[in-house]
Amino acid sequence: MNSTLLPDLATFVLIVEHGSFSAAARTSGATPSAISRSVSRLEREMGAKLLHRTTRKLALSETGKTVYEHALDMLEAARQAVDSGSSLQTVAQGRLTLSVPKAVGRFVIHPLMPEFLARNPQVDVCLRLEDRYMDLIDDGVDLALRITNTPSPGLYGKPLMPVTHIICATPEYIERHGTPKEPRDLRAHSCISLGETPADSRWKFCQQGKTETIQTHGRYAANHTGVRLDVVKRHLGIGSLPLFTAREALETGEIVQVLPEWEFISTYSGELWLLWTRNKHMPARMRVMINYLSEKMTALPAGS
Repeated sequence: MNSTLLPDLATFVLIVEHGSFSAAARTSGATPSAISRSVSRLEREMGAKLLHRTTRKLALSETGKTVYEHALDMLEAARQAVDSGSSLQTVAQGRLTLSVPKAVGRFVIHPLMPEFLARNPQVDVCLRLEDRYMDLIDDGVDLALRITNTPSPGLYGKPLMPVTHIICATPEYIERHGTPKEPRDLRAHSCISLGETPADSRWKFCQQGKTETIQTHGRYAANHTGVRLDVVKRHLGIGSLPLFTAREALETGEIVQVLPEWEFISTYSGELWLLWTRNKHMPARMRVMINYLSEKMTALPAGS
């Protein structure tokens, strides 16, 4: 096939991924007519129709499906070729996309980025704060941080820190409503949970092999750790928080840990893993970020 059609294959992938000629044109900065001509050149070269066009949508023909799969492989090979060149660079440069859970991104990773950018002036960072699972290849992600005890076997990675949860309140709340001595005492308190499922209000505690599960109640629930921290600070109850979210307020005495002698068991606990795809040639920009986060996480207090 004529190598001059390689850009047309890349355009074809863009059309399929965005679902229309006009959307592909907006993304690429080309005109819709230029996008249409690109597909026409491919179809002439293939001698077959690649797309069935209706007033509502585009659909791939059988030939189109095959061409699309090979075009994806071509683009991945091109990306790896660029990355192999980057891996030989002594100075890290280029754009780095990092996928991070929202709370981890806000409270752990974002505060570390100014120093990283200062150390690596030729690297640009795109921090994508998403709680949904993001596919590293399909979503164009270089590195992903995930809270898990079982990272995907198809990825390389390393654990950075344990993620633990505690329950907290303000000294003012405790003074007004009393200090819980046992988990069962929480039944008399307003407890602030995630509120996503009924299980979120059933709090589980462990102490020296003894386990207790308490059905808690409260007037307020929020599935964002920053919001729950704010609710706790406003003296509205006892809230469940990741330790990395609560740490600063604990250190200043603005909030205090409740039932510190009991381990609070959360389904959202685990190790924070840094993950990346199996790539023979790792770009320098990825390598410096991996090393930087490893350095900074090691310096954090245990259980952050």
